[in-house]
Order: sequence, then C-alpha cells, then structure tokens
Amino acid sequence: MSAPTMSGRPATAGRPATTVRPAAGRPATAGRPAAPAAVPPSAFRVHGPADLAVAAARIAPYTVRTPLLPGPTTSVCGPGLLLKAEHLQRGGSFKARGAANAVLALGADRVVTGSSGNHGIALARIARTLGLELTVVLAAGAAPAKAAAIRALGARVVQAGGGVADREERARAIAETTGAAFVPSSDHPLVIAGQGTVGTEVLTDAPDIDTVYVPVGGGGLLAGVCLAAAGHPVRVVGVEPALTPRYTRSLAAGHPVLLPPARTVADGLRGQRPGRFTYPVIRDRVDDLVAVGEAEILAAAALLHSHGVDAEPSGAVAVAGALRAARRREAAVAVVSGGNTTARLHTLTTTTTTTETATIRKDMP
Repeated sequence: MSAPTMSGRPATAGRPATTVRPAAGRPATAGRPAAPAAVPPSAFRVHGPADLAVAAARIAPYTVRTPLLPGPTTSVCGPGLLLKAEHLQRGGSFKARGAANAVLALGADRVVTGSSGNHGIALARIARTLGLELTVVLAAGAAPAKAAAIRALGARVVQAGGGVADREERARAIAETTGAAFVPSSDHPLVIAGQGTVGTEVLTDAPDIDTVYVPVGGGGLLAGVCLAAAGHPVRVVGVEPALTPRYTRSLAAGHPVLLPPARTVADGLRGQRPGRFTYPVIRDRVDDLVAVGEAEILAAAALLHSHGVDAEPSGAVAVAGALRAARRREAAVAVVSGGNTTARLHTLTTTTTTTETATIRKDMP
C-alpha cells in the first residue's frame, strides 16, 4: 500500500517550511568545533529548509558534490532518468554527509553509533581524520566486509545479537555508560540536515525534474530530501525493500509501527521502525512510497553495473523504484545511494587511508 499522494502543488500550501535547526545557536565552522559538547537530539528541532545550507557549508571540506549522471537507456525507462551518483561520495555512500554534519556540530571527542555498515564507515572515516574515539554497533547479519572496513579505519566494532532495533538499544546504552555522543544513522536532526544536501544538489542541478526517487532505510535521506523539496513542485517518492516496508505500513496505520527483523539483499535498508524525527517530516511531505522485491533490486543493480555504475544492492533500490514507474515517462532522478560493493570494501580494508586523510585536510580552509 502506498502513502497518500499529496495534492495541490506547490507543497507549501498548508505546510509550513521545515528545517533542522539547533535550539541554541552554535556557530557553524568548516572544521571541528573548538569546544566539545554532548548535545542530545532533543536539543534540536525540525523547522524548515534553511539549515541544509548551513550543513552544506559545514561538511564541504569532508564531502564531494556528486554529479548527476545519465541513467541507463532501456526500452523500459527511456532516456529521461538521471542518477545522483552518491556511490562516488567519500566513503562510498551518502552517509558521509550526515555523519560529518553531526560530528562537526556536536564537537564530541567520543562517539557511538549503530549501523548497518555504510554509516559506520562514514563515521569511522571522519573520526580517523579528526582523531575521535568511535564505537560502532552492528546488528546480526551485518556484512562482514563492511565490519572489516570499519575496523580498518580504526573504529571499535561491537556485534549486537538481534536486529536493527536491538542494535540501536545497545548503542544508546554504550553511549550513556561511557558519556559518548550518540550519533544514529538516520534519526537525528543534524544527520537529516546533512543527508538533505543530496536533495538540495539534485534540485539545483535539475530544477525541472518531475520526480526524485529516494531509497528508504532509517529514513534520514528521504526526510532530508523532503526538507530540500519544501516549496518545490517535484514529486518525492520513497522506495523501500518489500521485505522491510516500515514507512509504508506506518503511514497506512497513522503512526510508527515496529516490524520484525528481516533480511534483504539491500543490507543497508533493514530498519524496523520509523524514527522520531524522520517520521513526521516524511509523513507531511512525501508524495508516494513504493516497495520493490528482491529480484527487482538485483536486476536494477545488474543494470547499473552494465552501465558502468558500481552500485551495491542498497544503492540500486531507488533505480528499481524508478524502473517500476517507468510507464510515467517522466523526467526523474534516482539516488544511487551507495557503492560499497565487496570488491570496493576489500580495497579499503587492505590499503591505508593515509592519502585520503591528507587530501581531506588539504581541502580544509
């Protein structure tokens, strides 16, 4: 079942602009804040799209502005599909954006997170650059190659016994016990604002598109794109694996629902419950949600690989959604959210990141 489609574009009608803004204004800096501060997510509020610009400036030295690439032209999707190439992002996924924004704004020396892999890699990468202590809690079934990459980047890895919900509970407990800052993979206003810069770039580079397709796991990327699209007539469509349709079911129920742990080839999109911060943003702005099957995800990944785009299955989910809706013959962008394939992770694990770290520091003002 899909979420109700919003009517009456543009989206501002009856819908106040929303942003992710600190309750107490802390000056944004391009580098790490001088004074550490363990600020809980409750100290931040969701207001409107202005803070995506603040996030973009903050994370610029640590991320790249990824291009829009021509999508594969097939008899199904035609020539109208573009790809937002987040598989080319530093650390191999869009997660670098939210991780950098949260760490730099919070200024903590010790960080704990729960991750399916890519968020942990992104945090481990920036923690290594800034000299932070990082603990990453992984759920059962996390990809061994991603765990190895996180360890190779210098972070401590803790294996939880259950699914994503158990992982988050374990990570929060470790953070509370140690006094470290907890930086979740999706459900934090600073993370959402960082991920929202994907949407800002898409709408800047392709302002006339009809639809943007966004993969949905925890919901941080989709919520961020919804923020970026506030006041813009673009349709925002979230794409979930059919085995984990937590947002589809929650919007149908009218409240967040908890799903049991599930396995999917899209290992980065195994979230069980919508987040406290992500759910209301998505509820109020998303236009539609679609669920794609395992075969569709693998077919989309294979199509991308044949087109020269080395996406992992999670990174191909939005393309699978776009292919499902190809009969619309629309001008669309699908976010290729990650490219941490086994081969790429093996390279990361077996080589040092000295050159990459030096490059980041060289880019800093």
